[in-house]
Amino acid sequence: MKKLFALVLAAGVSLSAAAAPETYVIDGSHTYPRFEYSHFGYSNQVSRFDKTSGKIVLDRAAKSGSVDVVIDATSVDSGFPVFNGHLQGEDFFDTKKYPTITFTSNKLHFEGDKLASVDGKLTIKGVSKPVRLDVTSFHCMPHPMLKKDACGANAVTKIKRSEFNNGKYAPYVSDDVTLTIAVEAVKE
Repeated sequence: MKKLFALVLAAGVSLSAAAAPETYVIDGSHTYPRFEYSHFGYSNQVSRFDKTSGKIVLDRAAKSGSVDVVIDATSVDSGFPVFNGHLQGEDFFDTKKYPTITFTSNKLHFEGDKLASVDGKLTIKGVSKPVRLDVTSFHCMPHPMLKKDACGANAVTKIKRSEFNNGKYAPYVSDDVTLTIAVEAVKE
């Protein structure tokens, strides 16, 4: 009976340890938030941010967690240095006053074992709005080079930039913006 009790207790401890939240640090060399908008209807323009940091906490057994992402708005990269300066100006990101863009969440939604969406708060230029990031891919596994567990995801949402005090030239330059975040994070 003692052996059975010890086995049941060990199994319970093992399961609770497996259900513990795991913290992942965002890999800035593989995480690039992008934004896309229509330029006068001529074409869709895509730019990105080159510096992103933060952490993701996942409890896959409990299907819960949190996300904290900090985007360095001064790292905006349109592919054209003069335009990067324009995007950092007061008419758009106003990076002298608001050097970061943030996304925070503690509402992760799973479908089975896969992360399906994340509801959170997006803050641009000091304006915070609720958004839902739809997760189009999600994958966790041991990283073959780092020899640590890692997770990656692609997530997308649409916003109206005018709702974030960033509506210069709308509607000619589209007010509708698609945000896509390709993120990789490594377990602490």
